[in-house]
Amino acid sequence: MFPIEQVRERFPALSRKDNGRQVIYFDGPGGTQMVDYAMESMYRYIRNGMANLHGTFNTSADTDAMLDKAREAVADLLGCQANEVAFGANMTTHAFAIARSLAGFIKKGDEIVVTELDHRANVDPWITLARDCGATIKFIEMDSETFTLNLADLEEIITDKTKLVAAGMSSNVTGTVTDLKPIIDRAREVGALAVVDAVHGVPHLSINVKELGCDILLCSAYKFFGPHVGIAVVRESLFEKLPVYKLKPAPAEIPYKLETGTQNHEGIAGVMGAIQFIEELGHGETRRERLLSGMQAIDEYESKLAAEVESFLRSLPEVTLYRAASGRRTPTFAFTIEGHNSREVTAWLADKFNMCVADGDFYASTMAEVLDVYPTGGWVRIGLAPYNTMEEIQKFKEALEAFIQQHQQNAV
Repeated sequence: MFPIEQVRERFPALSRKDNGRQVIYFDGPGGTQMVDYAMESMYRYIRNGMANLHGTFNTSADTDAMLDKAREAVADLLGCQANEVAFGANMTTHAFAIARSLAGFIKKGDEIVVTELDHRANVDPWITLARDCGATIKFIEMDSETFTLNLADLEEIITDKTKLVAAGMSSNVTGTVTDLKPIIDRAREVGALAVVDAVHGVPHLSINVKELGCDILLCSAYKFFGPHVGIAVVRESLFEKLPVYKLKPAPAEIPYKLETGTQNHEGIAGVMGAIQFIEELGHGETRRERLLSGMQAIDEYESKLAAEVESFLRSLPEVTLYRAASGRRTPTFAFTIEGHNSREVTAWLADKFNMCVADGDFYASTMAEVLDVYPTGGWVRIGLAPYNTMEEIQKFKEALEAFIQQHQQNAV
């Protein structure tokens, strides 16, 4: 049995009320609420004395030790080595920095492959790299019926000219979980680097970077119950030779060389608190085992809520749901309502029911263009997190039915 009441107690923001009414958070794909362990870890670090790195005094040594522990925690969460973990502002900043550093490996006539399903943070850095180096960009297309990538023509898309392939683990719009193995295997065959955007995957899926076989994996802690800190995992052998832009006196060894400037140390302390929350939901002899078990518990619980949401949305004739009918998916739902701008819908849900439901293209603009949702203002998106409840799902169902009924009556 998933301990939902205990879980909700860990998230102080869930107690918020606006105009005397409880706020309901369905905006997890844009950023989850922060668990109290993360807040406490941040406060404890700040209260105990902050310092910069590599000093002879205790607060500096404490900061060094905290960062080492944070890397070890992330390594256990993602299935990589601690020295492959670099922290930064966010995934997008990391992607642009890494793209810039890869310019020496890309030349005119080379090819870079991205996908139509991805958030632009895993598209535009590589398009910029291609433009700067004279390389060609190719897209793995999305099947607009199934909302999955068309992998049938990988051998034609990823060729001997391909130097980098970037693909997302899971869509932040449709929830589609992409089978990355054939993409990464094909990249390996032709000697190309494989980059994985796991921002939307980490909050819902167990990750094993070594098993994935990718060269670079990017994610952000604010999507899995922590603060705004970006995380880059770079394969050690690549990381060692990555010629990053840095200040001359700054460390040249990994993983520090990618961490330009003084980092958000208190935020990184908070990352450990977020990982602690996941760990305590699981069981096992090692932290890695407990984290895998914790993620499984989250997945099983969210899947039950997701099934209820999906069944409901598919039952409404006025609603178009952009979601694969089968296969692995995260609890993220994008839809439109016939005759209504998506912002009109979310504003009404916020005003009448205190629901945090987002609208727009969510930076998946290529997919928005392919699916032609801009005339309706993009999608309405509801995303679930392990602090959501079946009672909140029932309120969402009541709210959406009320919106449709009220506006149908007004149209008569």
